[in-house]
Amino acid sequence: MTKARRLWPRWLGGKNAESGTRGNAGRTATAPPAASKELGECLRACALHGERLATAIADHDRKRTELAAKLRHLQAVHATADPSEAASDELFDALLAAGTAALECGNGGDDGGNGGDEPALALLISATVLAERGSSRAGWRLRARVLEAAGDEIAAVEAYERYLALTDDDWYGVAPRLAGLRIAARQQEDMLRLLARECPRAEEFAAAPASASEVRDVWDEGVRLHGEGDHTRAEPRLVGALLAMGRDRHPVGELQNAVGQYLDLRIAADGDASRLRELIGHYAEQRRNRMRPPLTDPTLGGADWIGVGELRNLIAGKSVCLVANSESLGRGSLGPEIDAYDLVVRFSSYRIDAPATGTRTDLHATAHEHGFNWDRPVTTRMVFGGSAEKWGYSLRERLVPGAQRYVTDETVRWPLRHLGGVDWDAWPSVPTSGFNTLWLLDFLDVTPALDLFGFDFYESGVHRLPGAMRVPVTSERERASEKAWVMERAQSVNDMRISLR
Repeated sequence: MTKARRLWPRWLGGKNAESGTRGNAGRTATAPPAASKELGECLRACALHGERLATAIADHDRKRTELAAKLRHLQAVHATADPSEAASDELFDALLAAGTAALECGNGGDDGGNGGDEPALALLISATVLAERGSSRAGWRLRARVLEAAGDEIAAVEAYERYLALTDDDWYGVAPRLAGLRIAARQQEDMLRLLARECPRAEEFAAAPASASEVRDVWDEGVRLHGEGDHTRAEPRLVGALLAMGRDRHPVGELQNAVGQYLDLRIAADGDASRLRELIGHYAEQRRNRMRPPLTDPTLGGADWIGVGELRNLIAGKSVCLVANSESLGRGSLGPEIDAYDLVVRFSSYRIDAPATGTRTDLHATAHEHGFNWDRPVTTRMVFGGSAEKWGYSLRERLVPGAQRYVTDETVRWPLRHLGGVDWDAWPSVPTSGFNTLWLLDFLDVTPALDLFGFDFYESGVHRLPGAMRVPVTSERERASEKAWVMERAQSVNDMRISLR
């Protein structure tokens, strides 16, 4: 039997868990607080949060370290301001930077004292900016992102619409994001209607709860009955709780998690998912449209997004070689051997010298900030980046229409961290494009041959495009960590080739 997890931790941005009334997030997208005294209160809240971070932040917590730096800068700007004059552009820029950094920290919650509650701080900052400057594009965009992260998509859509109304250049891809949220909301409604239609008795339990805590009670009772094998009584309670969550605008993430758990329970009990095909389809589509825009991005020029699953299918059963940008490879004559592999992977500023390097490039893996070889035709462009916002911006700026058939999506953006769950304690350096790619292909483990050519970890120097020769290589300590990882898994090693299979 699937072990049920407890749902609904307290959420401060939307529906109050005790009273069932709407909180700040639900009403401020179109009517943020208008009192100018809010600015002073917000600055005091930022100062207090900065003080807490200064005493509690962990050395490895990079996001909160960055937030602490933004808050210190904000306080410095505020300290030099003339209190008799209106707040300056510099102060609002610093405030927005602090709000963005707070949002990037994610859901702080109970984190052992390292600050916490950054979503609430980001919410306060966005409301304050808009109270002072109601036509701030950056303010509305920050507001929308905060509300979306909190799961209040209705208010987030309103804020995104206000942002688009104020700008002619949608550099951040808000329009397709907005389209994705709208389509996902319709698909969620279809999913809930299907649940209600297939379980008419659920309405009895959907109408009864008056607060979030009562919805939790109905859900927990359904889980308990399901665990006891009383599926007939459990089903209407579980579905009723899901319907109540949808109608009462619970955070979207909570509803998605609950539906996922419901599907797990049903499949474990029935032993067959075929009867749930339509429901699973709605569930998958609304999640997909929240993860990536449903509209074709004209920048892609006919290319398709692929996630980690599609990438796995693309490389399964193929011999793969990864070609390093090393001087030792550039002096060699392994080109024909490299081109004989089913799939050839090259990195960032790779340089083609046919006798030494081969000519084919099937997959180009690059960091988003490196502007080399984006115009070279390849089958797949795999772009890495730690910041989702900067990664997305680079894709829109750098992708050349027609230069690739596939572009990897958000699920492949930062493999070591996101797929592997390897945190900064376990791997304190920023992984290179080569290592992210190598780790990902080893993790997927679907290739009969996975060979590395020229991976001497820059001991021989670099073999790159001329314009990239000034780009610094990774530090010796970082190279040593990656080399140790490779050598632990190597099946055979010679002067120019390392085989991991």
